[in-house]
Amino acid sequence: MPSIGERAPVFTLPDTGGRPHGPAGAAATVIVFTCNHCPYALAWHERIIDVAQDYADRDVVTLAINPNDAERYPRDSAEAMLARVQQGEFDGVPYLRDESQEVARAYDAKTTPDVFVLDADGVLRYRGAPDGDHDDPGQNAGWLRGALDAVLEGRDPQPSETPPIGCSIKWRA
Repeated sequence: MPSIGERAPVFTLPDTGGRPHGPAGAAATVIVFTCNHCPYALAWHERIIDVAQDYADRDVVTLAINPNDAERYPRDSAEAMLARVQQGEFDGVPYLRDESQEVARAYDAKTTPDVFVLDADGVLRYRGAPDGDHDDPGQNAGWLRGALDAVLEGRDPQPSETPPIGCSIKWRA
C-alpha cells in the first residue's frame, strides 16, 4: 500500500466498453473504488461525479473502479456496471472493472467508496472519504475538492488522509 507522499501503483484496467485506462498524464488523478450496491457509494456518487465534471477542465482525470466479487454480489457484475454507464450515471468518468482485485489490493482499498488523489508524478497526496458525511450532500465532497485544489496549487492537502467510510470491499474467498 502506498503511503501519503509515495508513488502509487500504476495499473491499466478496462472500462465497460473494454477501453484501457490508468493513472497517467494528468495534473491530478482521482481514483475511487466504488460499486453498484453499497448505500455509502451510492450516497456519495453524484458528489464524486460533480467533482469530476468541475475539475475536468483543470486537467484532472477521475477513474471509478469496481473491485467487488461479482459472483457473490451480482449487482456488481460487468453487465450491471454497463447498465449504469448507459443510463448516464458516470457522465465522463470511466467505470473500470478490477476483476482480479489486484489493483484494489495494491492500493489497500478498504471500502466503497475509498478515494485516492495522485499528483502529476503519480504520488499519493490524499486518501479517504470524499467528505465527512455521506448523508449530507451540502458537504459537496469538500475533502476531495480541498485535496485537488491543494495538489493543483502545488501544496500538500490538509487533511492528507481521512478514514475511508463505506461498505467493505467484497473480496473473493
